[in-house]
Amino acid sequence: MSLTDAQWARIEPLLPDRTPRRAGQWRDHRQVIDAIVFKYRTGTPWMELPERFGSWKGAHNRLRMWAVDGTWEKVFTALLAQADAEGDLDWVIPVDSAVVRAHQHAAGARQKGLRPASRTTMPSDGPAAD
Repeated sequence: MSLTDAQWARIEPLLPDRTPRRAGQWRDHRQVIDAIVFKYRTGTPWMELPERFGSWKGAHNRLRMWAVDGTWEKVFTALLAQADAEGDLDWVIPVDSAVVRAHQHAAGARQKGLRPASRTTMPSDGPAAD
């Protein structure tokens, strides 16, 4: 479940420099991306990532940091553009009306504004039931 060399060759130039702003050096980006891919393909909790991926905290923190700084958006945009230019994308998106529905509470949602006052209940003028 790791990236192929061809996949890595496409992604690597889009990633930030491996030298962090603080002292030290980051773990290899490829290992981190493999950990992230493994986590989402298998549904494994972060804390149960296999040891071959290194610290789960490092992978999780890099995932979050790249989401905040726009790295993931840049990578996905570039990969989509490459795939589209090569004719690898099929932009037909089927939509089935059976799965596109409003939530059950959407039909009866209260409208903005004041609620109408409830009518006062009056005793019936008819004869009493025996």
